[in-house]
Amino acid sequence: MNFDILVPSTMKNKDFIFSYGREFLSKKPFQTAELSSKECKFYHMEQVPDTIADTINKNGYYIIEMKNCQ
Repeated sequence: MNFDILVPSTMKNKDFIFSYGREFLSKKPFQTAELSSKECKFYHMEQVPDTIADTINKNGYYIIEMKNCQ
């Protein structure tokens, strides 16, 4: 399963960011092993669309489901 956790550029605390990922996973109807960034090859920064920025401002984060998240 691959997904991106989008947070404001000022967010630097990895534990806090991972808590968003664990929250996302807890809402899935299946169990997952562990949450890690071992497979992450590139952290990047970019401007997001307004709709995503609104969600980040409201919730603190936004999840982009990439692979096997259903």
